[in-house]
Amino acid sequence: MTSHWFEDVADTLGESYLKYSFTRGTNQEVDALIDMLEIAPEHRILDVGCGPGRHPIALGERGYTVHGIDISERFVELARSGAESAGVSARVTFEVADARTWRTEQRFDRLISLCQGAFGLAGGPGSGNSLDPDVALFANVVDHLAEDGRLAVSAFSAYFQVRMLSETDDFDAARGINREQTSLKDEQGQDHPAELWTTCLTPRELRLIAERVGLGVDAVHSVRPGKYLPVEPNIDSEEFLLLASKPA
Repeated sequence: MTSHWFEDVADTLGESYLKYSFTRGTNQEVDALIDMLEIAPEHRILDVGCGPGRHPIALGERGYTVHGIDISERFVELARSGAESAGVSARVTFEVADARTWRTEQRFDRLISLCQGAFGLAGGPGSGNSLDPDVALFANVVDHLAEDGRLAVSAFSAYFQVRMLSETDDFDAARGINREQTSLKDEQGQDHPAELWTTCLTPRELRLIAERVGLGVDAVHSVRPGKYLPVEPNIDSEEFLLLASKPA
């Protein structure tokens, strides 16, 4: 498996990831996604870039079958532990995998990739000079979606990022990638300097990418953590949520 810059970030954060405020809206997000994607009890769900498993575990607690993949061994370890503690490990499974190259014979009825879990993080060091890394990752995971399957993918808003640029941000306007100098807290509460690379997108770009990989776009909403609502795209929310379907 090819190394990825986010692995070091995840290793540093560990369980402290779940203490960040953006993780507190998991239940609202999951309930909204069940409605938006019309998830049925028999559906198999794939979470790409599942992190420590907060969305799969919440879905498992509601009776759904989920498989999560993440490039971080530490995050997958935490996800498996969390599923066991929640009593859902029989129907919620996790795998260490690189979404850029992961392959399986399985097909899934629903696919989610949220909070820059994988899509949007491919444009960092060593990725070249185009959007192709993110598009290639997206195409690879969409290939595992069954015919008539549906997906929900979030992406950081280019509009919001430009409006809210800080002294710690270095925004590459040509590529739409923001490099942030930040500090991360580890599991012991110690601070560590870090760099984060996030691809920032517009609704138009999300639609074009979806169409490029053969999806039909159902909607693009402006959302923020804990507030997944059917809101028209705007410049004030941190993320866009793409809802799309795979034709039969």
